[in-house]
Amino acid sequence: MSAEDLEKYEADLELQLYREYRDVVGLFSYVVETERRFYLANGVQVTPRGADGEVWFEVHLTDAWVWDLYRPARFVKDVRVVTFKDVNVEEMAKSDLEVPKTGGFEG
Repeated sequence: MSAEDLEKYEADLELQLYREYRDVVGLFSYVVETERRFYLANGVQVTPRGADGEVWFEVHLTDAWVWDLYRPARFVKDVRVVTFKDVNVEEMAKSDLEVPKTGGFEG
């Protein structure tokens, strides 16, 4: 496999991953970014920990989706991440384009 073939393969994987992300993003309430991964989740708990002057974060995610090109199963029921770096958690706003759950179209 040439370097060009490998680049094309990885570009195709990224496009597939983006399309999957686009399809599932509306199912989740939170976006979580760590130094190593990007997650979508419906439950997030960040707990600061510390010992001997060191501070780290324990991040617990439930009902999550992981942005990872090489992971065969990206949906995860329960995730625990331990990191010494920043953790960014954002609650996603529901789209203004959502179809209302009640009512309907009048013709």
